[in-house]
Amino acid sequence: MTDDAIRPAFHGHEQIPLREYAERAYLDYSMYVVLDRALPFVGDGLKPVQRRIVYAMSELGLNAGAKPKKSARTVGDVIGKYHPHGDSACYEALVLMAQPFSYRYPLIEGQGNFGSSDDPKSFAAMRYTESKLSPIAEVLLGELGQGTVDWDPNFDGTLEEPTWLPARLPHLLLNGTTGIAVGMATDVPPHNLNEVVSACVRLLDDPDATVRDLCEHVRGPDYPTAAEIITPAADLQAMYEAGTGSVRARGVFVKEQANIVITQLPYQVSPSKVIEQIAAQMRAKKLPWLEDIRDESDHANPTRIVLVPRSNRVDAEQLMGHLFATTDLEKSYRVNLNVIGLDGRPQVKNLKLLLSEWLAFRQDTVTRRLKHRLDKVERRLHLLEGLLVAFLNLDEVIRIIRTEDEPKAALIARFGLSAEQADYILDTKLRQLARLEEMKIRGEQDELDNERDRLIAILGSKARLKKLVKDELLADAKKFGDDRRSPLVAREAAQALDETELVASEPMTVVLSEKGWIRAAKGHEIDPASLAYRDGDGLLAAVRARSTQQVAFLDATGRSYSTAVHTLPSARGNGEPLTGRFTPPGGAGFQALASGDNDARFVIASSHGYGFVTRFENLTGRNKAGKALLSLSEGARVLQPAAVADVAADRIVAVTSAGHVLAFPLSELPELDKGKGNKLIEIPKAKRGTEQVVAIAVVPPNGKLLVKSGARTMTLSFRELDAYVGARGSRGGLLPRGWQRVDSLG
Repeated sequence: MTDDAIRPAFHGHEQIPLREYAERAYLDYSMYVVLDRALPFVGDGLKPVQRRIVYAMSELGLNAGAKPKKSARTVGDVIGKYHPHGDSACYEALVLMAQPFSYRYPLIEGQGNFGSSDDPKSFAAMRYTESKLSPIAEVLLGELGQGTVDWDPNFDGTLEEPTWLPARLPHLLLNGTTGIAVGMATDVPPHNLNEVVSACVRLLDDPDATVRDLCEHVRGPDYPTAAEIITPAADLQAMYEAGTGSVRARGVFVKEQANIVITQLPYQVSPSKVIEQIAAQMRAKKLPWLEDIRDESDHANPTRIVLVPRSNRVDAEQLMGHLFATTDLEKSYRVNLNVIGLDGRPQVKNLKLLLSEWLAFRQDTVTRRLKHRLDKVERRLHLLEGLLVAFLNLDEVIRIIRTEDEPKAALIARFGLSAEQADYILDTKLRQLARLEEMKIRGEQDELDNERDRLIAILGSKARLKKLVKDELLADAKKFGDDRRSPLVAREAAQALDETELVASEPMTVVLSEKGWIRAAKGHEIDPASLAYRDGDGLLAAVRARSTQQVAFLDATGRSYSTAVHTLPSARGNGEPLTGRFTPPGGAGFQALASGDNDARFVIASSHGYGFVTRFENLTGRNKAGKALLSLSEGARVLQPAAVADVAADRIVAVTSAGHVLAFPLSELPELDKGKGNKLIEIPKAKRGTEQVVAIAVVPPNGKLLVKSGARTMTLSFRELDAYVGARGSRGGLLPRGWQRVDSLG
């Protein structure tokens, strides 16, 4: 069998491995997205779709002095001639260049609904809106027909379009841009025209200037909003040196009598979204300082959000600091100066490299413009020279034209003209051969000679070329420049306030029912026993607290849970079950609660007579599953914690169900973060199944101990407790007959 017999037949297509095909196709796609869609060119700062829109509008005659036309007309030309993509995406790009709140220097002037800062995408359909180029678009298009750019065929090869636009200003930095390519992205913020031109002039005068030197001119981004830029100058300089970083902007507010009025929002922040974020915090009772919020924005005041505090005592700076940290009133913007350079490759550039490349682009553009003009001047001088020869020999020229079969060749032979000069003479109208024409020709020759000398001088001197570029930059800055909009203010990043700082400090009584339902009543005078409880439920324990504090709960396993007092439901109802907030293991019930400041100390004890002193902070935590605190032996239960006033002077008192009472100095009990603790009072081994510790109490030197047994109450002073003082862990003394069934201590 021959080789031809086993070779597969060729059917007009190439066979390659799928892996190789996929790799090649994805690479081609990614390069297309990077170079022809997502990233801007350093020269004109435009993406292809933006460049095509601006160019198409110039071709339609929609300059700044023209009458606007329907946006659909422009979009149709763009997608039909240069950009075969979706009309909606093309129109959105057009709208973006016309929005003064999106572009620092809008390139398009729109008539009709082009969206609002509250909803940038609320613009009307393109069949309703009209548009034309804005005056500043001249800096992109003014030199287009002067030999300054390369031209490429459009997508179907029937037309040509400019590869770039001959920008007279570094438009990339003026309006900035964002884009996401494949494997890379760009985020260039907008800047102030005067500052950027000043930096360009500095770099022309001093090519060795550092980024730090340029930052004396470009002090930071300049967004189309008066919100403050609060990023420190050192961080901005580091951002410009690296080409990457972030910028933080903050809204502006003023006080009007008792109200706070927000007058400026960060770039691309929607007023309605900010209002929604603040209102959500108010609904969640996380902003008790605020009474109301109103949106009073109108045509005269595009941003006017009024915050109404609950009282004049509210610290506006503190409140706004919290809102800056928790809403879009303060926003961070990513900066990534990743652009396509003069070499056609994407690169993250620092400020000096970016401006240096643009200046190189600008000098090359001016050089091409001057050479193009020089060529036109020299061609015109050449034609005028031939015309002058014809004028001085007019009779002979007329004779040759009338008598010769090939007048062009005869003219060339008789006067030594070029073919171009001969054609020009033959195309000249008789009216141009009047007597005064010689003076005009010689005058025009003199003007063009002077212009040629000037052009040659500039092209032959780098210094003169730089001066021309500088003068044109300063002229455009004078014409289109304006003051900085985004003030640079040195401020620290805002920090959210703790919940307790936002809540008014009020006395509260926290009530826990036997079945684990919790609620809080205002004031400390309330009698928890007098509250209404659900059927089969009753009072288990209650503590006095403040609305700014935390309250901790201990379950039957010794685990501790905590929540903010101000978040508890009102005591007007039955409250809510704690199991809705916490998840105790095995459905264990709650047996005790305590509240206080983090540094407050409590005695934590079990019914088996063991306990320790601990800080209240050890009882708190954000975990719904709680944290291990008191280690319990089998059959033991958690006792109600006892608050400590002075560890060195207080006494701790423990009483058992058999009526035994022991008092000893609190200082003898260790302070622990968690654990079982030390023995408080002795319970004989024979009675451990039947006798338990009923309650514990801490008594200060000037305090009294209340012993409750049924409806009876006995009061013992600190001195009267001497009869029950003993060594820690001892049996203690026995209460009088009839008082040995103690219900609680207080």
